[in-house]
Amino acid sequence: MAATVGSLVSYGTGSDSDSDNEDRSSTSPEKTDPDAVAHLRPLSSGKKTSLAILNSAPEVAVKEDVMTGSHLDPSVKEVTFNPTYETMFAPEFGPINPFKTQQMAAPRNMLSGYAEPAHVNDFMFEQQRRTFSTFGYALDPSVDNSQASSSSYIGDVEEAEKKKGLTVFEAGAKKGEKRKKVKGGDASEIDNFLGPWAKYVDEKEVAKPSEEEQKELDEITAKRQKKGKNEEEAPAEEKTVLHVKDMYDYQGRSYLHVPQDVGINLRSTDAPQKCYLPKKQIHVWSGHTKGVSAIRLFPMSGHLLLSCSMDCKIKLWEVYNERRCLRTFIGHSKAVRDICFNNSGTQFLSAAYDRYLKLWDTETGQCISRFTNRKVPYCVKFNPDEDKQNLLVAGMSDKKIVQWDIRTGEVVQEYDRHLGAVNTITFVDENRRFVSTSDDKSLRVWEWDIPVDFKYIAEPSMHSMPAVTLSPNGKWLACQSMDNQILIFGAQNRFRLNKKKVFKGHMVAGYACQVDFSPDMSYVVSGDADGKLNVWDWKTTKLFHRIKAHDKVCISALWHPHETSKVITCGWDGQIKLWD
Repeated sequence: MAATVGSLVSYGTGSDSDSDNEDRSSTSPEKTDPDAVAHLRPLSSGKKTSLAILNSAPEVAVKEDVMTGSHLDPSVKEVTFNPTYETMFAPEFGPINPFKTQQMAAPRNMLSGYAEPAHVNDFMFEQQRRTFSTFGYALDPSVDNSQASSSSYIGDVEEAEKKKGLTVFEAGAKKGEKRKKVKGGDASEIDNFLGPWAKYVDEKEVAKPSEEEQKELDEITAKRQKKGKNEEEAPAEEKTVLHVKDMYDYQGRSYLHVPQDVGINLRSTDAPQKCYLPKKQIHVWSGHTKGVSAIRLFPMSGHLLLSCSMDCKIKLWEVYNERRCLRTFIGHSKAVRDICFNNSGTQFLSAAYDRYLKLWDTETGQCISRFTNRKVPYCVKFNPDEDKQNLLVAGMSDKKIVQWDIRTGEVVQEYDRHLGAVNTITFVDENRRFVSTSDDKSLRVWEWDIPVDFKYIAEPSMHSMPAVTLSPNGKWLACQSMDNQILIFGAQNRFRLNKKKVFKGHMVAGYACQVDFSPDMSYVVSGDADGKLNVWDWKTTKLFHRIKAHDKVCISALWHPHETSKVITCGWDGQIKLWD
């Protein structure tokens, strides 16, 4: 950069003017005070006429100073050395932009403005987040909260005043204090402490049944003793209810026939070109009296929807046209946990808490066969290979994965390596392998029909993952983790955790909320414990959209394979909803 230049123009004759020019040109305007240049003002009379000094160059840093000196960045708020006075008040590099507005001059390090890094203790952040999720209020981080008042809370301020600003941890601690106060005294008062069983010492306070109640209890006990174990655990009677007038149309086709008049080619195996976010509810299927556990779409076409519920029933629904309930399958005595279609959709399996797995005919509603090993099945799957459709695997509560042959009804293989109840089974690698997750907080990969896992993933930081979904392209496994995250594992060869793909922002701790992908792999959808439907962008992992879908837990979300924006959700409020 050029140094500051002062120019002086004078008119006149004589040697005086030359000497004046030398004096004035040698004097820099930055170093000259006003009194020193008073004689340079234009003269009203005489031979000489001189003009004032003109400073046309901007005030900038000189090249030599830039190369040798230390300079401060105006946007930096922390100085790591002791600068001199000249350094602190030195001009910025380059000339000043005269057209820069105040908004342009403001410092920014992101698209929407300037974000300052702030340290927040992890426990304090989690405490306020949980308090907001539970009670609807939290401390306002932008104000000084040393003296709590109504202005220091955000959200439900009235509730905060009513609860006196208690957090979830403080509220839980107060409940715990009430429990400690027993008749025997407090443990801190060791001299008066009579032990935890002190309240049972006084026989007058012990509740005893009356004579009539005692007779009823004796009768019930006698009946239970008469009942044998086999009789008590006998399977429930299977029956079915058809809810439509005509099971077959004029051509003799049942509801399993794929409709051709819906405006979409349901027989196509190609995914939609571009998927869009669902925004509004367009239909509600209501028929279950208790919470819905799982929903499954008909293979390939997706024109039928199968649902199982805690009311022990399984229902089949239409996805298009009138969206009626077609058939109800009744045959379990306890809540149904999981269901699975075979490849053609003509049969499906159901797993329930009555310890039975049952095979049903989708068209007639008949129960074809039943399987049990006296343990609760948590998940069930057909082998997806066409030549192995007679084999099924089920994850059991006794830590085993059991493989049955439908034709003989016998157990043909057991995979016994997990240390906790098996929650999910997912086939990968063109169905040559399958992945299982368990309550032991591990993920294991198995070769089909080989009862020794060849891959075992268990990190100290891992939580249990009770819901797993394979991506449409078969490359990724989306695992719903109990620490309120969706983790992505590679589904080919190494099964590594993809640390760049972690989806956060929802509360699912304690619930096996099913995850799903959009057909074009643009979005990831999941329900949560608050009954919301969450939609993330696959590339950026940002939470794009959130909809209040159900009054209770939204346990499953399915993206229709042939629709660009249709998502089906089910919840513990007993409803199944269609979103578009």
